[in-house]
Amino acid sequence: MRKTVNIIVPTLFLSVLLAACGSSSSSKKTSSAANQPVTTTSSGESSVSVKTARDAALGATILVDSKGMTLYHLSAEHNGKFICTSSSCVAIWHPLTAPSGSTPSGAESLGTVKRPDGTEQVTYKGAPLYTFAQDTKEGEVKGQGIKDVGTWGAVTISSRASAPATTTSTSTSSGGGGYGY
Repeated sequence: MRKTVNIIVPTLFLSVLLAACGSSSSSKKTSSAANQPVTTTSSGESSVSVKTARDAALGATILVDSKGMTLYHLSAEHNGKFICTSSSCVAIWHPLTAPSGSTPSGAESLGTVKRPDGTEQVTYKGAPLYTFAQDTKEGEVKGQGIKDVGTWGAVTISSRASAPATTTSTSTSSGGGGYGY
């Protein structure tokens, strides 16, 4: 009985999570800006700080926000195309936002891109960055490999083999029709 519960509970959680991501909400509102880390620099300008951390589970150096939470990207989001825009998606995958006109700091290849709702989202090598709601402790990577209309992956800047800096954004979407991001 206990073994069955240990299998059913995570399966139900993942089903609910994917159902929420696949919702076809037309709302473009997001309250994620209030949930995102913003730091103040000595000059008084606000900016977002991104750091690196070593993750033993992935065997890689990953990007984290100022609170140590893993930063993710969605493989299907590139070239200014946003998929995670519905309220149900941003409730699970929180866009890392920055005040308009600010420059993110702490790692190389950071920038910003304007989201459809007008907020500025932090990017790494052009890929929009998100935190995952189910990561509750520093360095957790519970969102790694979740597939929907693309694959969610922790942003890695180095791996066990000391390969050149890459991200997992090279995977492509399987099409996954019907998802309403």
